Amino acid sequence: MASRYKLYEINTRVFLKKYFGADSQATVADIPDSFWKSLTNLGINAVWMMGVWETTPELIQDCCFSEGLIQSYNRSLRDWQPEDVIGSPYAINQYKFNANLGSEADFKALRSTLEQHGMKLILDFIPNHLSARSVHLQAQPDLFVQASEEQYRSDTHTLFKSPFDNEHYFAHGRDPFFPAWTDTVQLNYENPSTRIFMFEQLMYIGQFCDGIRCDMAMLILNNVFQNTWAGLLHDAGFERPSTDFWQDAIPKIKAAFPEIIFIAEAYWDLEWTLQQQGFDFTYDKRLLDRLKNAPVSSIKAHLTADLEYQEKSVRFIENHDEERAMVSLGREKALASTVIIGTIPGMTFYHDGQLQGKRHKLPVQLGREPNENLQPVIADTYSRLLQILNTSIINQGSWTLLETVRSWPTNAHAENMFAWEWQLNSERLLVIINFSANPGQCRVPLTLSGYDELFTLRDLWTGTDYLRSAEEAQHSGLFVDLGPWQFHLFQY
Repeated sequence: MASRYKLYEINTRVFLKKYFGADSQATVADIPDSFWKSLTNLGINAVWMMGVWETTPELIQDCCFSEGLIQSYNRSLRDWQPEDVIGSPYAINQYKFNANLGSEADFKALRSTLEQHGMKLILDFIPNHLSARSVHLQAQPDLFVQASEEQYRSDTHTLFKSPFDNEHYFAHGRDPFFPAWTDTVQLNYENPSTRIFMFEQLMYIGQFCDGIRCDMAMLILNNVFQNTWAGLLHDAGFERPSTDFWQDAIPKIKAAFPEIIFIAEAYWDLEWTLQQQGFDFTYDKRLLDRLKNAPVSSIKAHLTADLEYQEKSVRFIENHDEERAMVSLGREKALASTVIIGTIPGMTFYHDGQLQGKRHKLPVQLGREPNENLQPVIADTYSRLLQILNTSIINQGSWTLLETVRSWPTNAHAENMFAWEWQLNSERLLVIINFSANPGQCRVPLTLSGYDELFTLRDLWTGTDYLRSAEEAQHSGLFVDLGPWQFHLFQY
């Protein structure tokens, strides 16, 4: 089994200014080895440099100062200034590197540096749309979903008039459950020319990275796309393709770049569909939602899914689209949740600032983040945890979900206890978590054939050794008593 992926997301535009200073001209190639070494020490082996493509600054004034966005700026960066608003990195002009971040040569150098540290470089692909002022909109208008003047006048939020001529009207990119993104233009995946064009963009990206994170990947599935745009597409005479874009494109990209991995940002229970179409990993947003609000029984049920599916799931408790874990979960629950995502199958995904306890979610349109008074003990705690979890047992072993049972009717909150085990050859790592705000006790039955009657469990988190009866642990179950949000990481 290959070592599991541990992905670290960096908001590239913000990071460079934070790391080198607001007036610096540093590029991604200037990030020192010491920074990358600090990530490898935590077991990170893949880095997603988010937001590296060329955008269209001329859209900022028209699209980035809506009331809702201004409110989000006020919440996250109280002293923000208009010059801090640099536009969304997901409204791409064209797939050329943002010159403020680096050239093709700089990104090749970055990839080489990461490779020396045992890490892979992940870059973005935004399949659904381009910037509403993209150079391609002027040069190749047929690539995009178009509308008539009459249709435009009936929906001036979703549709817009071409900024380049008086003849064309287009649709903004959108998620069907939300208003359109007015800084974008929707690509038309029922046009074969669009599919060829976007495949060419993927081929270009593949030259510079080891993996591609595909934004809102489910939006261009034929069913979703047609349900969203059926009216405009039917009137224009387009027909649904016989195959989905991903099932055509991914195998061809992998033929050209055999080691490349595809990661889908995916929702709406379409994760398995995307895995079947070639994605190596898909977001597991449902797990985050359950960690936030659902009973432990629901989380346990989530972890009974087919192991092949779980191994292709991306486990996270925050990213640039989600609230910071310290806010959404709270300090103790966030730590317990980090233990969960770090010790179950799948790709583990960390967000820059998460491991330092940052609390402010930064809108992607801002180019500066607030200064926060961080507690060093939080960073030290996460550093120690991730170093403990960077073990061959988890990275290369096999995983088994275990039962947590009551040993007598008065066991307190046994239903809130998790337990699972990793095994690699003769080594085992037993993870037990009390995922509640109350003390909890339970028993965890273990399989201990061949073990001495008395065996030692060493808690890697506390450094404590426990001498226990193998017969009792196997037949009655290992007795566990944990305080709120506490956990054991037993090696034996």
